[in-house]
Amino acid sequence: MSEARVGSAAGPSAPLVKRWVLHVDLDQFIAAVEVLRRPELAGKPVIVGGRGDPTERAVVSTASYEAREFGVGSGMPLRIAARKVPDAVILPVDAPLYLAASEQVMAALRAQPGAVVQVLGWDEAFVGTETDDPEAYARRLQQDVLDRTRLHCSVGIGDTLVRAKVATGFGKPRGTFRLTADNWLEVMGERPTIELWGVGSKVSKRLALLGIRTVAELAVADETALTGEFGPRMGLWYRQLGRGDGSAVVDDTPWVARGHSKETTFQADIVDPAEIEAAARSLLDQVLDEVAADDRPVVGLGLKVRYAPFLTKTFTKKIPSTADRAVVLARTLELIAKIEPGRPIRLLGVRAEMAMPDDAREGHTPTRGGW
Repeated sequence: MSEARVGSAAGPSAPLVKRWVLHVDLDQFIAAVEVLRRPELAGKPVIVGGRGDPTERAVVSTASYEAREFGVGSGMPLRIAARKVPDAVILPVDAPLYLAASEQVMAALRAQPGAVVQVLGWDEAFVGTETDDPEAYARRLQQDVLDRTRLHCSVGIGDTLVRAKVATGFGKPRGTFRLTADNWLEVMGERPTIELWGVGSKVSKRLALLGIRTVAELAVADETALTGEFGPRMGLWYRQLGRGDGSAVVDDTPWVARGHSKETTFQADIVDPAEIEAAARSLLDQVLDEVAADDRPVVGLGLKVRYAPFLTKTFTKKIPSTADRAVVLARTLELIAKIEPGRPIRLLGVRAEMAMPDDAREGHTPTRGGW
């Protein structure tokens, strides 16, 4: 953290002003927005997903805390969630509503004194600021968001992006928590590596095969073993995660999408090649409409196929930069040809990668869902 004296230049009693990273995460965001629209749902188990019909193939986008108590979580098949909570209120996804609420929240964050805001998604953002009392700053921020939007949020306070992000989990719901170099290992050291931001179940299992099960073990892990398993870049990055180290810079450079994607889950499996191609063409048309709005050429393609019952394959290819829809379609058909013939398909997705502007900050689409 950078530090600076406030007040007179030399006064020994002048407080230290430090640069902090705050991670702001809206509590049960989608469910909370739905409750604002329908106040009678307050205190009830609310599940949002698909078209709100648990008999259809769809997954949970979010669940209220009341529903989570029954083990319902994001990504769970909607039909299973409905079985877990038979009296739950199940609602369809309303993306425009959530986007509008998100924009109000981000406007409230940008209005904070000295705030630099980096949006991560509909319901979360990093806020960089200089203050001598980050907890007081966080509480004022929470109150301002609540006053402006009627939504509650939790705030993680850290001296790096990683520590701030991880800290938020300890502050939920509606609270704050501070993680810095001083208390990182005390708080996180004995926890499993899967609790780190950026370490999922597959990576944690691979780490366990190396004898690395806790955050403290990852922090001091042998570099040679890590780079041998994950490569020179990712191996060292995972070790850095174990220490909570990394960038402390909140970047408010306008976000630019690297690509656009669309996918659909079929209510009945499809097998016929003509039906598969027609579905892929329809998805590609939607994707290329969004690409055209960005006015950037396509440089790569992806095809996501989920075979029944639940095996997912992704095919990708780089292509010469082009804005010609016919060329993109022809290259997409080459990917479609890789689909295993005669095997039932339950989900299909198409993605187009675009050339990036020189001054862009790229990332994943700041919304729920997608690839």
